[in-house]
Amino acid sequence: MDTLTGMRLFNKVAETGSFSAAGRAIGLAPSSVSRQISALEDQLGTRLFNRTTRKLHLTEAGEIYHGHTERILSDIEEANAAVTELQEEPRGTLRINIPVVFGRRYIATTLPDFLDRYPELSVELQVTDHFVDLIEEGADLAIRVGGLTNTSFIARKLIGIQRLLVASPGYIEKHGTPSSPEDLLNHNCLRLRFSPGESHWELEHKNSGAVSDIHVKGNMQSNNVEAINAAMLNSGGIALLPSWVVGKDIQRGDATVILPEYHAKPQHVDSAVYAVYPYTRNVSAKVRAYIDFIAEKFKTEPDFRMDDGD
Repeated sequence: MDTLTGMRLFNKVAETGSFSAAGRAIGLAPSSVSRQISALEDQLGTRLFNRTTRKLHLTEAGEIYHGHTERILSDIEEANAAVTELQEEPRGTLRINIPVVFGRRYIATTLPDFLDRYPELSVELQVTDHFVDLIEEGADLAIRVGGLTNTSFIARKLIGIQRLLVASPGYIEKHGTPSSPEDLLNHNCLRLRFSPGESHWELEHKNSGAVSDIHVKGNMQSNNVEAINAAMLNSGGIALLPSWVVGKDIQRGDATVILPEYHAKPQHVDSAVYAVYPYTRNVSAKVRAYIDFIAEKFKTEPDFRMDDGD
């Protein structure tokens, strides 16, 4: 009897508590199971079970052996599954948790291409701006925008986010164009409101590296990027917005980049886009396929590539 066969037989006896039940589960006579367990004990040089007329009980050595064999057999099964998974076509239902605005613009719009590529898959979208427990919600993965604080999940960075100072041509015509970060103090600044620190805009000069920390003021703030963007497009003021929000407006000429020689330093709310999924030794084929797909999409998305930065 080889070692792995012995381990599997031993575990089955330990789980069922009898030679008869183990034999029925694996198609062997109880006498055959008993002989093979005795042979395993002889091989190990120790008794693994205390035998009574009613029940088998693990000895101290048996308890130790059982703990190790469970882990070994589990690792073997996972190794086999990992190799098999590589050959499998993604199939089933993929449940993705996405934020409202970003998800509508960049996830929902790309799903037809993904599903055309993998016809055995279907997708269920859970749309919310609240951070949910993926395991409790039954989600396979989430797309999240911003910094991450929960380290209990695996996160793969998909793309970095740039923030751009922008204003509409109408606002610039009426109020002029700032020539330095300090000039922003004389303008109406539309502010995203996720935390108190976001009234401070940190701008770093691309060449000199000098950083200006400007405490901006204005007559409107919101926790919604589309609301700020809409006000900016209607000449409401200057806004500091992620390129994914304002990129198409810039391309159409509806918004103009202000102080292009400066980088806006990232804040926790918009540092990057991540794919987040529960820890597992073997990522399923459907999750791996989607992450690879959306990462490639993001690399070619012009809204994320407004300048040379990442």
